[in-house]
Amino acid sequence: MSYSILGLVNTDKMLHDALVGNYAVPAFNFYNMETLTAILSATHQTHSPVILAVSESAIKYMGFNMLMGLISGAMITPDQQIAMHLDHGSSYEACITAIDMGFSSVMIDASKLPLQQNIALTRRVVEYAHKHNVSVEAELGVLSGIEDENTKSEYSSYTNPQDVVQFVSATNVDSLAIAIGTSHGAYKRKSDNEALRFDILDAVAQKLPNLPLVLHGASSIPENLVQTINKFGGHMPNARGISPKQLRQATKRNICKINVDSDLRLAQTSAIRKYMAENPSDFNPRNYLNAGITAMTQICIDEIKNIMGSENKLK
Repeated sequence: MSYSILGLVNTDKMLHDALVGNYAVPAFNFYNMETLTAILSATHQTHSPVILAVSESAIKYMGFNMLMGLISGAMITPDQQIAMHLDHGSSYEACITAIDMGFSSVMIDASKLPLQQNIALTRRVVEYAHKHNVSVEAELGVLSGIEDENTKSEYSSYTNPQDVVQFVSATNVDSLAIAIGTSHGAYKRKSDNEALRFDILDAVAQKLPNLPLVLHGASSIPENLVQTINKFGGHMPNARGISPKQLRQATKRNICKINVDSDLRLAQTSAIRKYMAENPSDFNPRNYLNAGITAMTQICIDEIKNIMGSENKLK
């Protein structure tokens, strides 16, 4: 299926507009009706382009038919500048399946492979994707942490700026995710004093001034959401994210796409825990799920305005 039938667009124009405008397009992960509803509501309210990110585990959870039914039912139009993106595709087959199903953008994550193997696999995906006008993101460097089946690693390695020109030239990839100190999950920092490696980001941007760069593992893990979860029965000690100030600084230095997953999970969980604790006799799922939608919508709006800088960037 062509993604244009669904009203989707690929990421090429939106990311290059972000590169010129010094902002980032948000890539929010979704995995059900509630998360999708919140993301679309937030982007409509802020007039922001958006990338709907879907992991392989989210596809497994929803099923391709349910996923595509949700997208079809959203009645998306091209002027809304919405892309649907396979997040951390683990194989050539996973990327090709997503493209054939109607995704407008895919990520092939071969970052754990040696450089030449990463190049070879990425190039194969790019060759197929570009025949279908689909954008491709790849990754150099490895992020630590756990967030999903394909985003877990006990070690990290920073992106080597010396590799990026060779990688991009050999693969013709459309955007590149780099590792500068972010990590997956809700436990990204041991202290608030840890800083991202802007020296690496600057070196990569200098070598690839016209290529959109991407940050994964970049949720801010808002302290108020963690406190609410813990107050109402949760247990998330020492959860800590990337400061919004550092993320906003990254958007001024060629980071054109920032991935956010954990913050939506925290918003939904905190709202549901609070609602159920305060309304113990209410067993109507619509009520506590709506509380979750409201909280997720607000966190998306806040991050579009204060981190991404993508408010009112629809063109």
